[in-house]
Amino acid sequence: MSLFPWFLFAHILGAVIAFGPAFSFPIIGRAGGQEPMHANFATRVSERLSHIQVLPFAIPQGITGLALVVTGSFDILGNRWLLVGIVLYLIAISYAIFVQTPTVHRVIVMTSGGPPPGGAPAAGGPPAGGPPAGGPPPELMSLIKRVQRGGMLLAVLIVSIVFLMVVKPF
Repeated sequence: MSLFPWFLFAHILGAVIAFGPAFSFPIIGRAGGQEPMHANFATRVSERLSHIQVLPFAIPQGITGLALVVTGSFDILGNRWLLVGIVLYLIAISYAIFVQTPTVHRVIVMTSGGPPPGGAPAAGGPPAGGPPAGGPPPELMSLIKRVQRGGMLLAVLIVSIVFLMVVKPF
């Protein structure tokens, strides 16, 4: 009996479980952005899903993928679609772990605990040591933009990998 169908089942199920929630992160983020008092909670929900569901299932995708290569007797170097897919997977998982996760954590830290210390704002000015009146600090907005761009990059990488695995264009 071949193990290939079992690894294929595990690989596809793992992909659905791992990457399905990732496509909800923009919806959660937008909802948090529209209600700033809930933005920290929305970011923490996305981070929690990432740590409990996305990353723990995304990492074994590489293992089940390699098992498929071995049990299916695929030639990695002879199938450029497979080689490109593996490289994109390594880029995506590395970016998610080493760039996106720490950046999201910094957003959570910056938005936790209420307004920064410094007391009431001076007449017409921002609070001492706090953000400018009328908006979040520029550093926070920069981090949020980085998280958004990173999420778009990861989504494009996931869609590209699925395209390569299904269509096998070259």
